[in-house]
Amino acid sequence: MRPRHTLVALTAAAATGAATLLTALPANAATASYVALGDSYSSGLGAGNYGNSGSCDRSAGAYPQLWANANGPSSFTFAACSGATTSDLLSSQLSALGSGTTLVSFTIGGNDVGFSSVMETCVIWGTSSCVSAVNSAESQAQSTLPAAFDNVLNSIKAKAPNARIVFLDYPDFYDLNSSSGCIGLSGTSRAKIDEGINLLDSLVQQAAARHGAVFGDVRGSFSGHEICDSSSWLNSVDWGNFGDSYHPTAAGQASGYYPVFASKA
Repeated sequence: MRPRHTLVALTAAAATGAATLLTALPANAATASYVALGDSYSSGLGAGNYGNSGSCDRSAGAYPQLWANANGPSSFTFAACSGATTSDLLSSQLSALGSGTTLVSFTIGGNDVGFSSVMETCVIWGTSSCVSAVNSAESQAQSTLPAAFDNVLNSIKAKAPNARIVFLDYPDFYDLNSSSGCIGLSGTSRAKIDEGINLLDSLVQQAAARHGAVFGDVRGSFSGHEICDSSSWLNSVDWGNFGDSYHPTAAGQASGYYPVFASKA
C-alpha cells in the first residue's frame, strides 16, 4: 500500500489533470449553444444560396451553417454579416450571445482596414497604387486592430463567459508559386496582397493568444487552392458582382473553412 500522503497527492494531481482536460476539450456538439459572428468570410459571401438574409449574405454553404447541419447543436444563431467591422460586431451582433452560449466563431478585421477599397485599387490602378494601398492598410492594422480585437474578445467573454471562442483568420489570395502564368495583377501586387493578409492573420493569432481563445488558421487548408491555382476555392475578380471577388466559393467554405473550424469547435 502507498503511504496516505502519497495517495492524497496523487488524487489531487489526478483531479487537477482532469479539470485541465475538461477545460481544454470542446463541448459536446449536440449540447452546444452555438453563435456565429463576424464578417463576410463567416457569413459566406461568395458561396451563393443566401436565402432571405438580405445584405448580410448568409449562405447555406457557409462554414457555420455546415457545422450546425452536421452536428445538430441544441441552438444555433447565425449572426455573421457581410461588410461587418469590429464596431458592427459589437453594436449589432453581440446581442446573440448569452450566459448559455457555449461556442462562438468569427472572422473580423478585414473591413476595418478597407479590404474592399484596397482590392479595387489593386485591380484598377496597377502595381504602384496597389503597393501603396496595402502599405497604408498594414500601418492601419498595426495601429488599430490589436485594441479593436481586444475589445471584441473582452466583450464576447463578458456576454458569453462559458463559451469556447474560435477566432479564424483569412486565406492567402494568391499561390505565388503558380502566379507567373496567371493573368491579372502583377506578381509584385500579388505578393504584396498576400503580405498584408499574413500581417492581419498574425494580429488575429496574437489576439487569440492574449485572450485564451482558439485560433483557427485556414491558410494551410487553402494551400494549393488559391487564385492562380487550377482548382481555386476563391472567387477571382467578378466585374458583374465585385463583392464576391476574393471571397471563398462554396468549395472554399466546405473544404477550406469548415474542416478547420470543425477541428477547433
